[in-house]
Amino acid sequence: MSRKRAIIKGTFILTLTGFATRFMGFFYRIFLSHTFGEEGVGLYQLIFPIYALCFSLTSAGIEIALSRCVAKRTTLGQEKEARELLYTSIIFTVIISCITTLLLQKYAWFISSAFLKDERCAELLVILSYAFPFAAVHSCICGYYFGLKMTGVPATSQLIEQVARIMSVYLIYVFGQKNGITFGISIAVAGLIAGEVVSSLFCLRAITGKSMSMRKIRPGLPSFGRNIRELLFLSVPLTGSRVLLNVLQSVEAISIPLKLQAYGMTNKAALSTYGVLTGMALPCIMFPSAITNSISTMLLPTVAEIQALDDQREMSAIIKKVVSCCVLLGSGCCALLLLSGSWIGTFLFQSPAAGSFIVTLAWICPFLYTDNTLISIINGIGKTTLSFVINAIGLLIRIGSVLLLIPVYGIRGYLWGLLASQLCIFLFCIFYLYYYLTIRRKVHRGQTPAGKGV
Repeated sequence: MSRKRAIIKGTFILTLTGFATRFMGFFYRIFLSHTFGEEGVGLYQLIFPIYALCFSLTSAGIEIALSRCVAKRTTLGQEKEARELLYTSIIFTVIISCITTLLLQKYAWFISSAFLKDERCAELLVILSYAFPFAAVHSCICGYYFGLKMTGVPATSQLIEQVARIMSVYLIYVFGQKNGITFGISIAVAGLIAGEVVSSLFCLRAITGKSMSMRKIRPGLPSFGRNIRELLFLSVPLTGSRVLLNVLQSVEAISIPLKLQAYGMTNKAALSTYGVLTGMALPCIMFPSAITNSISTMLLPTVAEIQALDDQREMSAIIKKVVSCCVLLGSGCCALLLLSGSWIGTFLFQSPAAGSFIVTLAWICPFLYTDNTLISIINGIGKTTLSFVINAIGLLIRIGSVLLLIPVYGIRGYLWGLLASQLCIFLFCIFYLYYYLTIRRKVHRGQTPAGKGV
């Protein structure tokens, strides 16, 4: 299959899956908001920074490192070594995940009271902890298939995870209703576990169904140690970047309800506002980004290949096409949400506040949908540290708006900061890519010594 055809096929599959899961998730959040109320959704959203942080520590870096290593091995015709890397990564991440599970259970109350500032989250964290070993298996197998440039299994597992999550929560809720049992938002956290369990079992079945029994791919002790070193060499920087970004996001998420109380809201009102923003308005804004996320996933290796070929004309063309398409998509979504945002909030979520947030957040769409692809291009040309710095600057702007603007202007201050951060990321990326392409053109024309690239 040609490179162009593989990109189009992979993007189509991932986009279709992304839309399907977001569509289901959209109505799932409506169900949660109607069933458990805005405060319940706020508590549910409050634990997600911890979820993201633990996942980054246990699986995220390994998944990306495994994908790169597998792609290299298969290119060299070393399929057996690629499968050994998969086995090694599963063992390593499951061990780390089990340790994380035990630690999270032990310190759940401390994390809830000291960091999340709400002791009711302790029970939710204990339940959440059981998801990580299964998420590790799911993540490693998806990383392996991405390395093979085969998106079918990861896409299907994503769909299965979402369906299992929603159906498990709904069935538990119906069971409670029929038997006079009242369940809290904790069943939504249990749904996360159900989704990871079912999707990991599907991925294991896909792997073993490919004539790859665990006996055939089990590496010896020397190769196991060698694989661990290779994976850690690649994954530790990636994990460090993800963890630092998640810490900054956690600070932001924890600070929003606290600063809303400083603005004058009660604890309940602050949690409700936070739940409306993160559980209703933002998912609505993020819905169309399934397209740009899919493009980004397939774009990174394409940009890396074009850079290796040193084809600056094609590099310039693909950047212009991607940026133009994403800005056009974002502008169309902005106009649509400005016109229908109030109706979406009132009719679908039964929350006028959600409608107001959606209308305000609509202005970030042109930048939000483009920034992800721009960051992917920068990663593709090898500037991963720069992409981390740009993302960190955007997050620092958002945290600054939380600490400085929310106490004065309320949640509107944060929305302004969110717009400013996305705009800054967009401008940083555009300016750097313009600089990069200009320098490379000069190098090709002999105007700059070849050793002075960017």
